[in-house]
Amino acid sequence: MVVVSGTLFAVNGTVSKVVLRAGIEPPQLAFLRAAGALLGLLAITLLLGRGRRLAVTRHDLPLLAGYGLAGFFLVPMLYFISISRLPVGIGLLFEYTAPLFVALWVRFGQRQPVRPRLWGGLALSLVGLACVAEVWGELSLDGLGVLAGLCAAVLLAAYYLLGAHGVARRDTLSLTTWAFGAAAVAGLLTQAVAPTRGGWAPLAETTSGGVPVALLLGYVVVLGSIAPYLLLAAALRHLPATSVGIIGMVEPVIASAVAWITLGGSEALNTAQLSGGALVLAGVALAETARVAPPPPKQAAAEEKAVAVPTG
Repeated sequence: MVVVSGTLFAVNGTVSKVVLRAGIEPPQLAFLRAAGALLGLLAITLLLGRGRRLAVTRHDLPLLAGYGLAGFFLVPMLYFISISRLPVGIGLLFEYTAPLFVALWVRFGQRQPVRPRLWGGLALSLVGLACVAEVWGELSLDGLGVLAGLCAAVLLAAYYLLGAHGVARRDTLSLTTWAFGAAAVAGLLTQAVAPTRGGWAPLAETTSGGVPVALLLGYVVVLGSIAPYLLLAAALRHLPATSVGIIGMVEPVIASAVAWITLGGSEALNTAQLSGGALVLAGVALAETARVAPPPPKQAAAEEKAVAVPTG
């Protein structure tokens, strides 16, 4: 389930990039993804007879708003900005450094002990990112794309931490549904305050390959959002979050391959960048397993459900 989920997320990167190239802008795509996923998850919830679990109290609103805004609107929007300016694989690698920020927060923010491998993981990831960016050359990577990727990583780390509290209070399906709801509201307000220049006309068009943009958007919503999230939630019933996180590293690998095969030479990575990507993933794996002291049982169970869910 984790591998299938990672594959769906990986393909979603290429599909999203094609949609962006067709004229849809990142804020629009983030809004459409959130609104579509909200409607789909509401339908699934009602069909399963779990409508009562959607009840929300005023005490839930700050968490749901912050969780949805950070992880379900800002992270995807920044990721879309990143991959619109960088190869999909490189954009994902920057976002995939999020577990490093979580581990650093655990060490310095929560003052919990960590294994020394955290520092080795951090060092490996920094060296890997330096190789990806080819810092010894002309730094040809787009600066705004790199910044968007790193900001997405920081917000993704916040999403992991907020999710740990969220699933301690709500079931995964209702939490995810309302998080997408908060993201859809944020996207709607963004469009109302600062509408995109191109409007919504690209939705009725086709790509250069003759595929309707609306059909690709359907993939982003159904197979790029709803299905992988549900698969991950199911997988976490059988595997610990750390294992899910490490297995989920197939995503940037598959994403790079799919983008290269589908989009051509602009997505190709050279030897230094491929080696750097391997170092980043190795560093993240070390960071994922660096914690020593488990949190209290209730919080631990929550983190087992929340910490390994990516948003690609």
